[in-house]
Amino acid sequence: MTDKRQEETPMGLLEEVQKAAMKEKLPEFHVGDIVDVHVRIKEGEKERIQVFNGMVIGRRGSGMSETFTVRRIVAGEGVERIFPIQSPSVVDVKVQRRGAVRRAKLYYLRERTGKGARVKEKRRVKAEKIDAEATGSE
Repeated sequence: MTDKRQEETPMGLLEEVQKAAMKEKLPEFHVGDIVDVHVRIKEGEKERIQVFNGMVIGRRGSGMSETFTVRRIVAGEGVERIFPIQSPSVVDVKVQRRGAVRRAKLYYLRERTGKGARVKEKRRVKAEKIDAEATGSE
């Protein structure tokens, strides 16, 4: 009987609608990665895809309300954009470079400029060895 009541409540309906609207395949990226975010822009009647590239400095939330913040430097000025992962306007997120970081949020990069604002690249030696062993070729 409790199951029936749960389905009738607004929270149950809300969860169902959210599950239906969620993307099936989410891009895999982490904080510290340099990414290209493909965003659908509507200008009047026309639609186009604009690419915003930069470093992921934070992720927050979960489910439908999960967002990530991307920071880049344009003409010497820092620009940050917050993107909802589940948004239909976010078409794709492509990882250009993996970053090796030890923090969940990289807000300290806001005060840094030039070489100080760089993040080391994550080494892929282990991943390549595991892939080679799985395929059987070395």
